[in-house]
Order: sequence, then C-alpha cells, then structure tokens
Amino acid sequence: MLRRLSIGLLASAVAIAPLPLKAQDGSAEDLGDVMSISLKDVVKPTFGFQGALQGAGTPNQAGIGGFLPLSVGDNSVWFVDALINANFADRAGDSSIINTDVAGTTISTSTRLGYRWLNGDRTWMYGLNAGYDSRPMNTGGTDTGINVSGTEESAFFQQVAVNAEAVSNRWRLSAYGLIPVGEEDHQLNWYYKGGAIQTYGLDAGYNITPSLLASIGGYYQNGDVDDDGNPEVDDIGFQGRLAYEISSGLTAGVSISYDKAFDTRVSADLKVRFGGAPTTKQRKEVKQLPAINALTSTPSNRHVRVHDRWCNANLGMWGSIKIFCPKL
Repeated sequence: MLRRLSIGLLASAVAIAPLPLKAQDGSAEDLGDVMSISLKDVVKPTFGFQGALQGAGTPNQAGIGGFLPLSVGDNSVWFVDALINANFADRAGDSSIINTDVAGTTISTSTRLGYRWLNGDRTWMYGLNAGYDSRPMNTGGTDTGINVSGTEESAFFQQVAVNAEAVSNRWRLSAYGLIPVGEEDHQLNWYYKGGAIQTYGLDAGYNITPSLLASIGGYYQNGDVDDDGNPEVDDIGFQGRLAYEISSGLTAGVSISYDKAFDTRVSADLKVRFGGAPTTKQRKEVKQLPAINALTSTPSNRHVRVHDRWCNANLGMWGSIKIFCPKL
C-alpha cells in the first residue's frame, strides 16, 4: 500500500498543476523575453554551504553542496545534486529523535539524479529526481532521566528518496517519498531502540515575491513494526515554511512541523550558493523568472529521519533474551 501511496504522491505534483494563463504570466513582450533566454547560458554549476538546526528526527548540521548540470537542452536539463553534512550533538535536554540525545559529530551524505523540463511557453517547470541518503549517528544520554551511561551505541541509517515537482512563476508543488533501506532499527543503548522513518509528503508553496516563498504541506510517516506487529510510528503530520532570499545565492528559512510522534518542532536553516549564470545581469533576469530559476534549485527533503522508543532487553527463562518494544 505504501508503494502505491508514494507513486500516487509523485503523480499528483504534476497532475494538479494548473494550466498557465497568459494574462497572469505577463505580456507578449514578456513572453518573448523568456523565450529568448538560452538555458545553456544560464544553467551553470553552483556550489556552496548549508546549515540547519535540529528538527523532527533530523540533527543540527552544516556542510557543503553543489549542483552539476550533466546535459542542458533547449528546454530541459539532466543534473546531479550532492550534499555532505557534519551532524552535531542535540541541544542539551532536547532530543531530536524523541528520547535519546544525538551526540558527537558524524558525516551524512545525500545525492540526487534528476531531470527537469519547461513547458512550451516556459511558464512551468516540471521535474523528477531520485537518490540515496546516509546518516551515521552517535548517541549520548536521555531526556527522560534513564541512566544509559556506558551502554551508548552508534548506528547507521540509510534511505532512498523520490521526488516530483512543478514550479510556475507563482506556485511550487512537490511530492516526495523517503524510504529506509538496509537495517532500519538499531539498539541505541540498553533502554532505547532507534529506527528510520518512512515519510511520504506533499508540499504547496506560493511566491509572495520573487525573493519570499511561503509553503504548507502534509506528510504521512511510518516506522518499522515491533515484535507484536504494531507500527512504532504511524500518523499524519503538517508543516509550514518561510524562505527568504536575502541576496543573490543567500537564502534563510524557518520551518515548523507538528505530528503526534514529535509534537511541535521549529527549525531554521541557511544556504549559500555561488556560481550559476555568469553575469550579474543574467542572474537578476533569471531571479525574476521562478520557473527558469527552479531548474538549478537544490531538491528538498534530503535528511534521514530517525525516532526512538523504549525497547530494552531482559533476561528470560533458561537464559533467553526478551526484547520489549511497546508502541510509541
């Protein structure tokens, strides 16, 4: 059922995109200016830095990233976008994964291969991308007063991700799926066990100005099942975001999410990108055309989300080990 849901979400981002109206998208002269732009002149590699505060199942982090166009056509582009982040410890007494504090510094990666194309009058950009994300994690104490000193373990989580997007000069639609692979659950200490979360979501954004984007969305999240076949995490959440491009290539954002497992979480992020169109005039021109500007944008939803729950091991009869993992 989850695979059918993810496929449906991907299709919806393109299917619900409204047909462009010439009256809304500018005059015939404006249309001529858009059509005269050569994508090979403006779709160029970009690189830079990004950082974010911890969120719902995601860590404090900072790192480097880059966008590389592999092939640029008259109205389309194949690309690779890659990130590498250093993940830092949680804020004291505020676990990002519910109970156990993330500790130390680890290195996570995220890679996307994608294809984006413009419609006939270049008023909409559509795109598909997919990739792989990894996240090693060190653990520390707990927020619940449970003493786990000396039993802290490291864990390694990974996922594959798929995304479909549609962007006009006003609207942005994105449907995505984050699907854990490999070993999804790890014992974090003697008391808690951690697991990667499957997440399927749909976001809708609106460009209030070319520099200010507001978005709202919903997501379904599901963890692995416990020994009794009950899902560890199984609920629907909501999220909102404001992102503002302070200057060319410098964007700050704030996000808020709510779901039953993580409650309310607020996170802030900052991204700096260099490169792109080779001249200042071209960069300013493209910035006023969000559909074309989106051809080189960094795909979103790149983090492996992790939760934990009580799941301690006790000695049973005849020396057997019993694991108790109640539902969250």
